[in-house]
Amino acid sequence: MSERADAAARASSERDAPGHPFIRPYRPADRDDVFAICLRTAAGGGDATGVYSDDALMPEVFALPYVEYAPELAFVVDDGREGRAVGYVIGVADTRAFVEWWKREWAPGFRRRHPVPGPPTGRDPGYTEAQLIEAGVNPDRMLIAEVDAYPAHLHIDLLPELQGQGMGRRLIDTLRAALAERGVAAVHLGMDAANTGARAFYDRLGFHELPSSRTDAPLLGIATS
Repeated sequence: MSERADAAARASSERDAPGHPFIRPYRPADRDDVFAICLRTAAGGGDATGVYSDDALMPEVFALPYVEYAPELAFVVDDGREGRAVGYVIGVADTRAFVEWWKREWAPGFRRRHPVPGPPTGRDPGYTEAQLIEAGVNPDRMLIAEVDAYPAHLHIDLLPELQGQGMGRRLIDTLRAALAERGVAAVHLGMDAANTGARAFYDRLGFHELPSSRTDAPLLGIATS
C-alpha cells in the first residue's frame, strides 16, 4: 500500500473512533475555522493576531480565496469532537487559471476592503502590510518560473496542538492524491524562510527546491504520484 493510500486508510479508521482527529473534505461551515487557523499560524508558524492593522489580511491572501475557488481541493483536520477544523491543506490544480480568477473575482473586493495600509501596530513584521496588500491585488506573484512544470500549488497549516502527530503528512498525501486523480503531475509551494520547522517537514516529505527558489523566498516542489 502506498504512503498516501495508507494515510487515507488511517484517516478513515480514525473517523470511526470517537474523539480522534481525522481528515475530511472542507465544507462551507469550516470557513471561520480556516480563517482562524491561518491567522494563528501566519507569523513564521506562530500567531499573527495583531501583527497587521486588520487580522483579515493574511487569511484573505493565503486562505480564503482558495476555499472560494477550489473547495473540492480543500481538506481539513476535524477535531473529532465538535466538528471543528484544527488544520487544513488547500490548493489549486491550475495556478494560471487561479490567477485569472483572482484578478476577475477576488482582487476587486479585496481592493475595496483594503485600499491602503492601516495604522502601524508596532509589530514591524518582515512582510510589511503594504506588501501584503499588494499580494492581495496582484496575483501574478504566483506565476513562478516553473509554473508549467508544477502547475498546482498549496498551503498547509495546523494549529500547534495538532503538530507532530503525522497529520501534516496525511494532509499533503490527501491533496497529492486528489491532484493526481485530476491528471496534475506536480505541485509547488512557497514558504516563509523563517519557518525552519516547516522546512524540515517539507524536506522529510521529499519536497525539493525549485531552480527559482531564493534563500529569502524558498520555493519547493514535489510530484503528485
